[in-house]
Amino acid sequence: MRTEISGNQSDVVALIPALRGFARTFYRNRDDADDLVQETLMKAIGAIDTFKEGTQLKSWLFTIMRNTFYTKVRKQRREPVGEKDIATWPISQPTQEWSQRGIELQAALERLPESQREVIVLIGVLGVSYEEAAGICNCEMGTIKSRLNRARTRLAFEMGETSREAVNQYDRAGIPA
Repeated sequence: MRTEISGNQSDVVALIPALRGFARTFYRNRDDADDLVQETLMKAIGAIDTFKEGTQLKSWLFTIMRNTFYTKVRKQRREPVGEKDIATWPISQPTQEWSQRGIELQAALERLPESQREVIVLIGVLGVSYEEAAGICNCEMGTIKSRLNRARTRLAFEMGETSREAVNQYDRAGIPA
């Protein structure tokens, strides 16, 4: 069945540039604006029986477009982007990457000199204070701080840290890059 708006389909085709221009007031992205034009035209075809002869076709189409846009906005507020397929999300996030990173960290710790490894485990893992670590290692607190700094720097190097700040620390610590 072929339906015509106000006696001539060419009137609708002639309004497409105006519809695109109006759509660009809603969307800066050209593709999104074209999608809005297409959706507007589809809705207009679906609601052709509601168009009243003697009314402005352009105004009717612009009203459909404006209502379509605001309906989308309201819907997006209710349904945040990315949560459409929430039922298909896994119950927990995959842990493979963290498991692998933990294995790499353990191997990097084992490559540290024993005195540095001891200090980083005491302070960084077990949460022992500098004073307690100095007592356990039977050395001065300044030595503990120095060992900890070298251990952190070396550990970052072993873990592949490549930031400018880390590279500067490697250079100061005398670690080959």
